[in-house]
Amino acid sequence: MHLIFIHGPAASGKLTVARELARLTALPLFHNHLVVDAVVALFPFGSAPFVRLREEAWLAAFREAADTGQSLIFTFAPERTVRPEFIAQAIETVESRGGQVSFVALTCGQDELERRVEAPSRAEFGKLASKALFRELQSSGAFEFPSLPDGGLTLDTGTLSPGDTAARIRDFLGLKPAADAH
Repeated sequence: MHLIFIHGPAASGKLTVARELARLTALPLFHNHLVVDAVVALFPFGSAPFVRLREEAWLAAFREAADTGQSLIFTFAPERTVRPEFIAQAIETVESRGGQVSFVALTCGQDELERRVEAPSRAEFGKLASKALFRELQSSGAFEFPSLPDGGLTLDTGTLSPGDTAARIRDFLGLKPAADAH
C-alpha cells in the first residue's frame, strides 16, 4: 500500500494535480475536503469536535486502505487546526501495516496563490475563496504548521502545468501508469 501525501498551501493546486495524478495512475483520490466538508456540516471549522472527527476520519481511511492494500492519493493543507501529531499518526497507521507514505510538496509564488484563491473552481468544495481572507489568515499565522517530512520532491505549480506536475510525481515515485493514460 502506498499513500501519496500531497501537501502545500491553499491554492497551490493540490486537488488539480491530484486529480491529474489519479488519471495518470488510476489510483483513487481521497482529498482532504471530502472529510472537511462532511465534518463542518456538524461542527464549526477548528472546534475541538471538528478537529478530532476530521483526523479520526482521515486516519480511519488510511487504516482501512493499508489493511486492504489499497494505495491512494491524499491532499493536505498544513494549517494550525490540524494537531501536529497527526502526521506521525498517519505515518504510523500506514507503516505499521506494511505500507509506505511518500510526501510530495507543492509550492507556488504568493502572487499566483492570491490570483488562484479567487478562482470559481474553489467553490466546489467550499474552499477558501477570498484574497482578503487568505491574507488575513496568513498574517494571523493560520497556515503555520510544523514542517512535514521531506519526501525528496518539491514542485512549483506556478511554473509547471498540472499534467507535468503529476507526471513528475508519478515518475519520481515509480508509480505504474494507468492503462488508458496518454
